[in-house]
Amino acid sequence: MRHTISLLVENTFGAFDRIATMFSAKGFNIHSISIGETEIQDISRMTIVTSGDDQIIEQVVKQLNRLIDTVKVVDLTEQDRTERELALISVNYQKGSLEEIKNISDIFRGKVVDINNKSITLEITGPPAKINAVVNVLMPYGIKEMARSGTVALRRGEQVRHPKKEMV
Repeated sequence: MRHTISLLVENTFGAFDRIATMFSAKGFNIHSISIGETEIQDISRMTIVTSGDDQIIEQVVKQLNRLIDTVKVVDLTEQDRTERELALISVNYQKGSLEEIKNISDIFRGKVVDINNKSITLEITGPPAKINAVVNVLMPYGIKEMARSGTVALRRGEQVRHPKKEMV
């Protein structure tokens, strides 16, 4: 089963490397990883999508909590959450298929971000399932190239407390 894990980490040299090394050393697979700044200075949010049974994920969470740069670890899998991913998809087209591809982009609320006489590049954002769906629909047209950002996720509902502020 896929799990979405959200980490708040100190934005220090080597923090990302220590987390990636922990996954590698323990033999855990990472399906996607995204990291970026948060509203708290010197704290970054990392969203990791991994897979495993409950016992493996419990071990992953424990190992992540032991790392020196880790501020907070939350398994969002069973929680209400908002997930998004960005995909840039370059698709080959021929005379008759350009309008069809544009219509597909519109249906998925995508944008055309580049076009030339041989291919069209679409920007699609949404939950991973939506990205998978548009990829499946565009596959028969000939996907020339694709880049996906990886999942970013936040817990829904209750106010999120600021761990760094609580530490003071």
